[in-house]
Amino acid sequence: MELSETHTLPVSQQRAWDALNDTEILRACIPGCESIDPDGENAYAVVMSASVGPVKARFKGRMLLTDIEAPNTYTIVFEGQGGAAGFGKGKAHVTLEPEGEATTKLTYTASAQVGGKLAQIGSRLVDGAARKIAGEFFKRFGAQVGGDGGGAPASDDGDTAAAKATPQNTESNEPADPESGGDGTKRKKSWTAWISKS
Repeated sequence: MELSETHTLPVSQQRAWDALNDTEILRACIPGCESIDPDGENAYAVVMSASVGPVKARFKGRMLLTDIEAPNTYTIVFEGQGGAAGFGKGKAHVTLEPEGEATTKLTYTASAQVGGKLAQIGSRLVDGAARKIAGEFFKRFGAQVGGDGGGAPASDDGDTAAAKATPQNTESNEPADPESGGDGTKRKKSWTAWISKS
């Protein structure tokens, strides 16, 4: 499964980068995310629930941030298990480019593999679920960082699920973190120090 999409965010590049590295914001934006907790250098343990067609599961996984070049890009490597529902693993490359002082273009490309029941229900349903999760993530993320409902898609290459597929697989992996004890300081730990997403 290959996913790719571009979104325009109504904030500066630095603000977008900071938000992408804030686990509290990510937990609030990732659909079904229960928690995102530090799990080593640039790594996070993620727990999330997701539905893919007839399959509903709670995924536990790990996300690792690599190739970090703040505030421009990083790669999210994820893997997760959903019990009887199967597993997901993959990676997503996220890039931020400034478009003026108050607008940033976020582009991501992701690739993921699923197994178990998830693989049996067909790639069309999996891709559709990933796109839905990704769309909801960017809607919430735009609102969080822009203060309004921002975050309109600049272009949709069909498979938007990357970002969310990422989380989903990470769900399976990925993708986030719930209010785990309200440890604001711990959670605010830089995603860069951690991280993601597909």
